[in-house]
Amino acid sequence: MKAVVLTGLRQMELRDVPEPKIEKDTDVLLKIEMVGVCGSDVHYYETGRIGAQIVEYPFIVGHECAATVAAVGKSVTNVKVGDAVVVDPAVSCHDCFQCRLGRENTCYNLRFLGTPGQGGGCLCEYIVMSQECCYPTNGALSFEQSVICEPLAIGAYSVNQAKLPENANIAVLGTGPIGLCTFVSAKAQNVNTCYMTEKIPERVDIAKKAGATWVGNPDEQDIVKEILNRRPDGLDVAFECAGQQETVDQCMELLRPGGTLVLTGIPRFDRVSLAIDLMRRKEITIVNIRRQNEFTQKAVDLIASGKVNVDFMVTHHFPLEETQKAFDLVAGYKDGVVKAMITM
Repeated sequence: MKAVVLTGLRQMELRDVPEPKIEKDTDVLLKIEMVGVCGSDVHYYETGRIGAQIVEYPFIVGHECAATVAAVGKSVTNVKVGDAVVVDPAVSCHDCFQCRLGRENTCYNLRFLGTPGQGGGCLCEYIVMSQECCYPTNGALSFEQSVICEPLAIGAYSVNQAKLPENANIAVLGTGPIGLCTFVSAKAQNVNTCYMTEKIPERVDIAKKAGATWVGNPDEQDIVKEILNRRPDGLDVAFECAGQQETVDQCMELLRPGGTLVLTGIPRFDRVSLAIDLMRRKEITIVNIRRQNEFTQKAVDLIASGKVNVDFMVTHHFPLEETQKAFDLVAGYKDGVVKAMITM
């Protein structure tokens, strides 16, 4: 089968690799239809690592995908050949201490698509996943929408973990796919106001059109001052979705006493600093997000029901042969890209 393989920093090749086979009775062979380029995939492309997860070349990345069931193991009951499915890229052991606590997203033995040391990715024609990772769409979702279910699950989980008060006033700093997925998830819960920030002009416009209360560019204005002029008492919850020190600092300033800072973005560096005096005086609650936990079906349902619209996030399409072009586009934040899709 065809696969796009990382062979070095910013180096990719289209290669023929062995097609995977069903080995367990609960396995599902999936024909990949479409793959989304995620910021974490780009981390591996540009730097060869995320924290302690270091690429050993050659390596296949990719974890956001829509697929069609090609074959099933003899014990599979939830999907059948021909079904279109959303794929949860995480496979938990269901047996470790964390899994028994109901924290399968922090499973000690977690295996995740396209993660060094855990499993190869989905930038290929076929993959095998456990049936528990396959969520049938029953014709209600397009392939693009199915791909976005992965980041939407993270956004919806982030909003859930924030425990929003009634008629909440919130901020989402960073309007990439995760920030926008967080925004539409919060909007579905009828938040009162949502203030967003973004440095890329095209994304500022996209967030405005999506219905944000206010969107500002921190390179052009004092976004803390602008937001607090509108909400002098501060905000209930601030979602940090950019993975930057400056956005963490801005969240701290924007929050009211007793507010909640939700850390969803993945920094490219090992440490962030917290303004401890401000954090203590305001008694800020900090919530750290590790992917998502049991929210994939929720994401499917949110889109299928029409409660959220994610179509506006898809800005670019590429064939498999132009995968490196797609990665360069996303890495450089070029042409107003939000979500680039690769079609098999």
